[in-house]
Amino acid sequence: MKKMARKTVLPILLAICSGAQSSELDTLIATSSAIVDQINSGIMFVGGNINAAQTGMGISAGQLSGNYYISDEQVSAYGAALTGMVNYMPYGSAEDYANQQAQNEIDQMESAIEDFTTVVVGMLSVLEVAERAEGAVTPDDQAEVQQFVANNDMSVSQEDADQYNSSLDEIEQHASAAGAFLAIAGSPEAISFLDAGAKENNTRIEDNAFTYSSANQAVELAWASSDTVSSVYLNGTGNFGLDIYASEAAILATGYDSQFFNTSPTALGYNCFMYQIDCDEEDGK
Repeated sequence: MKKMARKTVLPILLAICSGAQSSELDTLIATSSAIVDQINSGIMFVGGNINAAQTGMGISAGQLSGNYYISDEQVSAYGAALTGMVNYMPYGSAEDYANQQAQNEIDQMESAIEDFTTVVVGMLSVLEVAERAEGAVTPDDQAEVQQFVANNDMSVSQEDADQYNSSLDEIEQHASAAGAFLAIAGSPEAISFLDAGAKENNTRIEDNAFTYSSANQAVELAWASSDTVSSVYLNGTGNFGLDIYASEAAILATGYDSQFFNTSPTALGYNCFMYQIDCDEEDGK
């Protein structure tokens, strides 16, 4: 956790997102309409020329037809739009949506981690006090601690404690939601269930609210058109076999082995973290 500012999550590779899917249809509309506009104007131009030929009035100077050409660029753009529509998903993609939601939660978790590391570094005085106090064996040692505390402001403000507490809440909240959405994205059965829901509701899946509920231990997709909710449970119940919750002990054990913890001030010790002295060989492993 060098200075406790290390990114903790590897980037997630996202598939084609809802915006890209929507742009494929938008591109098809734009490119086909451009050609239709030229054809429409060309038909009017031909009609005007027919009238001129039949009445002897209203002829052009012979240089207007190029204004109604269909250009190579228009043909190429329309062809590319047709190709793009081959893979277009009119109902969207539950897998892409789940990955998007996971990345959004990870981004918010990383922001909360920055707040957490900032406030922890700001409260390192308490670590120094704890280490000095624990090492005070003799009366002389204890007198040194007493003098040190008396001569230095080693207090922790309630504001810092509140920020520390709130950042922990946010980290847990966003990490849990990210993990939940990643579990959904990795379950073909859950994805098939949610994709089918989009078809049944005749809607793009990304146009509906997709949330994680810790209270219900489920990821829920609320269909706006029918006021119904599709739930995928993550606690081993339901039809998809997803059971992703861990005990507090298991979470702490994983954290104990993490680089974030092993490069932290509590793992390294105050002097090692702050001044790179008194470091054990195993520190920062």
